[in-house]
Amino acid sequence: MPASGPSSAQHRILVNNGRKMIAPEGDEMIAHSDWKQGKIFEGVAENGNRVLFDADPSHTAGPSPMEAVLMALCGCTSVDVVSILQKKRQPLSGLRVSAAAMQSETAPRVFTHIKLTYAVSGQLSRKAVEDAVALSKDKYCSVSKMLEKAAEIEYEIVYLDGEPEP
Repeated sequence: MPASGPSSAQHRILVNNGRKMIAPEGDEMIAHSDWKQGKIFEGVAENGNRVLFDADPSHTAGPSPMEAVLMALCGCTSVDVVSILQKKRQPLSGLRVSAAAMQSETAPRVFTHIKLTYAVSGQLSRKAVEDAVALSKDKYCSVSKMLEKAAEIEYEIVYLDGEPEP
């Protein structure tokens, strides 16, 4: 007897810039946003996690969508750097990644330049930190890879505990 629900072999057709692509079920990330009131929107991930976006210039109820993109970049690269340094058994005691971005002056106001500052603490090897940051930027951070299609991304590393070991 045939199953009543969709089979695991079913695929959806996605259209992107006129190009058809096949996307197997389960390979997609799902989210939505609901307009709450005024310029307040609630983003909801498929697992139920929520974030409020505030499109009003004061941003009192939450970040603007573009601020959230910068926060996502900082979060994504932070996850990578911490993971890599832990795998290298580096005694990381703190990490703050800050982003400063410039946007185009006309719509769409995409980011054109982003500078990331990695402030690290702990008795760390300079090479290990530099390698971790470079691997995040060049290989692992999905948010960075998407943003670099429109924006130049540069970074600096600040060692809060003084000059690191070589």
